[in-house]
Amino acid sequence: MTKNLRDLDFTVPAPCDIAYPAPIRLYVDAQDVARGILQVRQVIPVGSGGPLTLLFPEWLPGYHAPRASIALFAGLRIEVGEKELPWRRHPVQVHAFQVEVPADAEQIVVSFHFLTPTDPSQGRVVVGKEILTIQWNSVLLYPAGYYARQIEFHAFLTVPAGWQHSCAIAAVDRQDDTIRFEPVSLDVLVDSPVFAGRYAARVPLDDQEKVHLSIFADKAELIDISEKKIAPHRAVVEQAGKLFGPAPFDRFEMLLGLSSELGRIGVEHHRSFEAVTVPDYFTDWEGCFSLRETVPHEFIHAWNGKFRRGADSWTPSFDTPIRNSLMWVYEGQTQYWDQVLCARSGLWTADQTLQAIAVTAATHQVRAGSRWRPISDTTRDPIIAARAPLPWPSWQRSEDYYSEGSLVWLDIDTRIRMLSGDTRSLDDFARSFFAADQQGPAQTLTYTLDDVIAALTDLAPFDWGGFLRERIDGKHTGAPLEGIERAGYQLVFWNDPGEFWTNTEKLAGNLNLMFSLGLTVDHDGKVEEVLWQGPAFEAAITAGTNILEAGERPFSVEALRAAVQEAGRSNGRVRLRVTSGTCEREVEVHCPGGLRYPHLTPLEGARPRLLEILSPRA
Repeated sequence: MTKNLRDLDFTVPAPCDIAYPAPIRLYVDAQDVARGILQVRQVIPVGSGGPLTLLFPEWLPGYHAPRASIALFAGLRIEVGEKELPWRRHPVQVHAFQVEVPADAEQIVVSFHFLTPTDPSQGRVVVGKEILTIQWNSVLLYPAGYYARQIEFHAFLTVPAGWQHSCAIAAVDRQDDTIRFEPVSLDVLVDSPVFAGRYAARVPLDDQEKVHLSIFADKAELIDISEKKIAPHRAVVEQAGKLFGPAPFDRFEMLLGLSSELGRIGVEHHRSFEAVTVPDYFTDWEGCFSLRETVPHEFIHAWNGKFRRGADSWTPSFDTPIRNSLMWVYEGQTQYWDQVLCARSGLWTADQTLQAIAVTAATHQVRAGSRWRPISDTTRDPIIAARAPLPWPSWQRSEDYYSEGSLVWLDIDTRIRMLSGDTRSLDDFARSFFAADQQGPAQTLTYTLDDVIAALTDLAPFDWGGFLRERIDGKHTGAPLEGIERAGYQLVFWNDPGEFWTNTEKLAGNLNLMFSLGLTVDHDGKVEEVLWQGPAFEAAITAGTNILEAGERPFSVEALRAAVQEAGRSNGRVRLRVTSGTCEREVEVHCPGGLRYPHLTPLEGARPRLLEILSPRA
């Protein structure tokens, strides 16, 4: 007789490095794209009767936080034969479900639905009319008590008729519209998302055809892939190999979605990345150039983040919390290299890259958050805020280990060059620290802060520990600009926005006056962000305020820009009529400098190290 579940002591077993007794079969039906409902069925072998805890993956690599969409999980049913078994959820660990398995059962059948968002207000949309993405962590449960690498899965995916798919896991066969994938461990499965759709193209990016760009789009005409547009993507692969050395993968799928229906994303995986960008990525090639940074960023993570990872960011299973103390290496150095590879590959010109670096430097030069909060503390932000909108991001800080971290790595690169008489650089660190000696689906080699310091010291003897304690753990005012200056440049502000700034404004659909009025505003006049202690802040303007008039004219982007420009030529003040809630008022915002946009200009007589850094490697 089955024991009442209420009498069970519900403790989630800790993961052990032992093999699960037999493979789990997973069947996912993704044909209901009209409603975005994924139907899941699992056949889970059980070795004996008694309590069994099943887990929905919670702590996800690449998100650096517990980002699993458990709220979209519904309809759970667990059966033995034709008998339904009762289950209960853990009262605190809400991703855990417990069932009492009968003593004579050899397997249980688990079924549920994953209800994908049908509107962005519910979460990131992953299913469109002609395109979808499957993250396996959303469509499975796994038995607690085992390392993820010790649980084997046999996965099957059914897609709409006529749709193509791409995944880092090889397809063994396809019968009608059901794809059977090669058996893999749970950690590899969760690390290998699927893109599927009616309109697709797959382009090899290297001579060995190990790396492919797999493109999926809402419409066939969006896949406009001339050689001019594909060539810099090939160059990313080539230049990354020259930078990092041997690849840590046997094959790699760049999964790129071009969609207005799916939510934007960029997430790294060991043998793939998933990225959804604007539908006009190719068809408006020049008009979307500032978005090209995503491809090198996520590809670099194959080396930095997946193969090499901070020791406290690796966990044996998806119910074990991730620690992020070295994210300024994982993400900060990757952001540094992604801009470098944009230039080396031709995705950006050198001048566009200089402008991008100027934006990063200027942003941290005016942000006040570094005065109270060091970079090291921002590594907790994926858990603290999960990228939710913030009222004062320039004061609160938000994952600044990315962008400010990239400036620290420019400082390190130029310091290595200076200390070694320009015979060594961060390129040498990348090749010695990230090069793989094996290729495979999920090899991860962890490192500590001491390992980073030792590798830097081998290149150029210096007190790197003290340097990093100051830069990463210390509080400061302004941006770390020493690397830019050592690279032969200085940060300046002009009234000309430049090509990169103009492109980012166009794609964001806003007017960015952060370095003049201290705010950004959308095309309807709604303020998106206000700089802490900036001019708009002093006028008590906040995010969410609506600008009704600029100067003597009704609000428009052109009217506001003109008013700021005029302020720089006259009394240094901008008159605005604004409304917030039911309160309408007139304010004057102090703006003596007029329009101000960041740029990098060469320092007279200095070695142009930054141009040397951005030059392609032969």
